[in-house]
Amino acid sequence: MNLKDIKPAAGSTHKKKRVGRGIGSGHGKTAGRGHKGRGSRAGGNTPVRYEGGQMPLSRRIPKRGFRRLQKNEQARERFVEVNLGKLIGFAEGDTIDPAILVDRGLARAGRKIKVLGGGELKIRLSVRAHAFSGSAREKIAAAGGSADLIEG
Repeated sequence: MNLKDIKPAAGSTHKKKRVGRGIGSGHGKTAGRGHKGRGSRAGGNTPVRYEGGQMPLSRRIPKRGFRRLQKNEQARERFVEVNLGKLIGFAEGDTIDPAILVDRGLARAGRKIKVLGGGELKIRLSVRAHAFSGSAREKIAAAGGSADLIEG
């Protein structure tokens, strides 16, 4: 097989309709655009949501809910979540802070870290993070460790 032998599947291509080429072609004069109106003009076509002047559906339906503004979304604090189950590779009595989590690939650098209570913790660890869930604090304390908050 050569590139010169490749052809589209049978019936998948059609000849281009040549409009505006005289009365005999069947697509002459108005070139299939009808008479007058927006659709007959160059660059004139209606958007999908246009309903011919009738009040559009998007304006007829009552609005519900709340749309968060983009600037508020960007200002929100973003945390990298780390579950307790991910901390099983550490040794008894280790102190875990964001730098160590980044080195191990459990968190992204420059992001605040929140420790969540997913999984079990069977060893005593000292964990330093920007935020903790309630269940994570309880599980760390139950294992004999400490959960220390990093300010800022």
